[in-house]
Amino acid sequence: MNISYNWLKQYINIDLPAAETAKILTSIGLEVGAVEEVETVKGGLEGLVVGEVLTCENHPNSDHLHLTTVNIGEGEPLKIVCGAPNCRAGLKVVVATIGTKLYQGEENFTIKRSKIRGEESFGMLCAEDEIGVGESHAGIIELPLDTPVGTLAKDYYNVQNDTLIEVDITPNRIDAASHFGVARDLAAFLSQKDKTVKLAAPSVENFKIDNHDLPVKLTVENTAACPRYSGVAIAGVSVKESPAWLQNFLKTIGLRPINNVVDVTNYVLHSLGQPLHAFDLDKIADKHVIVKNLPEGTKFTTLDGTERTLSADDLMICSAEGGMCIGGVFGGLHSGVSEQTKNVFLESAYFNPVSIRKTARRHGLNTDASFRYERGCDPNNTLYILKYTALLIQEVAGGTISSEILDSYPQKIEPKKVAVTYKKINTLIGKEISAAEIKSILKALEMDIISENADELLLSIPTYRVDVQQDVDVIEDILRIYGYNNVLPDDEVKSSLSYSVKPDSHRLQQIIAEQLTAAGFNEIMNNSLTKSAYYEGLATFPIEKAVKIINPLSADLSVMRQTLLFGGLESIAYNVNRRNADLKFYEFGNTSRFTADKRDENPLNAYSEELHLALWTTGNKTAASWVRREEKTTIYELKAQVENVLRRLGFGNLVFGEYTDELLSEAQTIHTRGGKQLGVFGIVSKKQLKAFDIENEVFYADFTWNALLKEARKHKTTFADIPKYPEVKRDLSLLLDQSVEFAQIEKIAYETERKLLKEVTLFDVYQGKNLESGKKSYAVSFILQDETKTLTDSQIDGIMNKLIGNLETRVGAKIR
Repeated sequence: MNISYNWLKQYINIDLPAAETAKILTSIGLEVGAVEEVETVKGGLEGLVVGEVLTCENHPNSDHLHLTTVNIGEGEPLKIVCGAPNCRAGLKVVVATIGTKLYQGEENFTIKRSKIRGEESFGMLCAEDEIGVGESHAGIIELPLDTPVGTLAKDYYNVQNDTLIEVDITPNRIDAASHFGVARDLAAFLSQKDKTVKLAAPSVENFKIDNHDLPVKLTVENTAACPRYSGVAIAGVSVKESPAWLQNFLKTIGLRPINNVVDVTNYVLHSLGQPLHAFDLDKIADKHVIVKNLPEGTKFTTLDGTERTLSADDLMICSAEGGMCIGGVFGGLHSGVSEQTKNVFLESAYFNPVSIRKTARRHGLNTDASFRYERGCDPNNTLYILKYTALLIQEVAGGTISSEILDSYPQKIEPKKVAVTYKKINTLIGKEISAAEIKSILKALEMDIISENADELLLSIPTYRVDVQQDVDVIEDILRIYGYNNVLPDDEVKSSLSYSVKPDSHRLQQIIAEQLTAAGFNEIMNNSLTKSAYYEGLATFPIEKAVKIINPLSADLSVMRQTLLFGGLESIAYNVNRRNADLKFYEFGNTSRFTADKRDENPLNAYSEELHLALWTTGNKTAASWVRREEKTTIYELKAQVENVLRRLGFGNLVFGEYTDELLSEAQTIHTRGGKQLGVFGIVSKKQLKAFDIENEVFYADFTWNALLKEARKHKTTFADIPKYPEVKRDLSLLLDQSVEFAQIEKIAYETERKLLKEVTLFDVYQGKNLESGKKSYAVSFILQDETKTLTDSQIDGIMNKLIGNLETRVGAKIR
């Protein structure tokens, strides 16, 4: 959330540097992500000045350009070539002089002396959008004729300097999602040391009802979804551009001004944290506001022009003729305030957070209003907010308060009561804090003490503090304001130690991470929440097995991941789109799975979590250079990395088997000789790559980390003397069916000679001319060694003959 420091200081009397304030906010739990000096117009309009067009003639070499001379109040008039259709002599304009830097979004360009169609130009006459003061590009800006020549544009447009503080609000602290909320926490902390620091809420004492010319009727049919609804009518408003101070505040925090009435509602939302909505009262049929649900399937067009199909559970703000607004989420296209609006109905409400959250997710909407309503606003603050907003609208748009305040609040929501003991406060904090200091902090946090004794306090929690539900929440708040850094560890630390001999998962992860990093891999960390769409139609990872999020933040974060594959493909696509196509990634991450059959008395048994290690490679193995040609990476490069990982963990001879699923077009399993599967690796299918718009092949490996650890426990570190006797190498050229894999040859060899056979290597593969159809040729080497004596020819021949016989019998091999 963006906080304007100038705006913040309207509510708290401090004069600290912004950087120091940011440090304090972080220390009290409102973590600051960034502090940035800003202007209300990017670049501060530096180098821009008011000028007068003295002459304007047609360009001799163009049918639309003009040659102008412009007086900017100093020196000789500037010659400037201009293409605007409204350019003419006598205009007062904004001139960008040579050296001025203009901004367009994140890009910028500098005005230079130039020749345009053969004529020199010493500046630029500017349109609104070119300098960031508006959106029009229909022509150059036409200033009032009495504007003094030479006036700096930053003075004319009243450009303000400010400091933007980016506060990362945690989901439970919605009370701090406003300038006043941040000021309230800041005041609570600072007032412990400086009693002159005060929090100042805007006054509403001048609010009064001027007449009853616009009576409005209110009916709330669904009080469960809308426990409180307040509103008032304002007549005779003049909808126009907002004053500079209001526009500047909104621009500073990144909001686009719309008109004075809408801007006031946005200003109050970011000031005090309460969403509001302004309706054109003349568009409310029968002047009757009805809060209810509409029938399932009702069509409704929202403010963005999208026609949406409503659920019967969506709360709607309606007139006698139909829906006007999706309550607490998004306004309707035909009921909002426009330049033609004369009478306004202003809404300030409290909606049920669960109802708002479900509606927002159902329609894929995430607005400033829904963000706050679904986390919980203050139900007892709607009238104060309504009065304050009405006064602001009167200030900037005129008008009169022309109805009684409507307020439907059938069952008041009382402040929560929480009891907390001094003993528990001091035990959890780890330090003895005096009762007087605890009470001072509670008072600053607006937690009233209802009753107390020597051991315990009974507190009334403000209704805006939806996160404070029990005593530990109160203690956390006390510690925040007391200061984490004020709690020092004791001189004596007591602990208990346990020791068992087993593989250290974290240590082994670090070892493998270092190995992969040294091999050119980059570690990635993807979100464990992902799209449910990835699992639609999959047999390997069916959507029925996905752990679903009850109230997902968006459709892209609706389920827990069952595989690391998709997150890696997202990372690859992101990099490829930024011209970084040669990639090696690895990730350690948990996957989750739901198995309905395992439900019993404990529902949690249906859920399982498993740690995996995944590798991805794509693009080029080596880039082109004067030494070598460009070389694509292959599945064999990935296989080598797979084997290196397993060898580093102590695995010796491995067995590879066939594997197929819809995610990998060609793949193999990796398992021990005992048949325990450790993982899979292969080539990602083209269908999956197409879904992520990836053109290059992607090679993927997945290890079940817990299975690796379990097998690693069985490994014992042993050593032996370097063999005194030589090894013997024998080669065979085998003619095989295309379906036979090297893994089968390797398996047969080791089963044939378990003791003396040390290594089996495939060093050549041939398929093509001079071979029978459906055949291929493997050249395989076998290394034999006896560590106690020199092998004799008869021993070697006996082993090789037995091996040849087994290969002929079991896979139909022929010796070439």
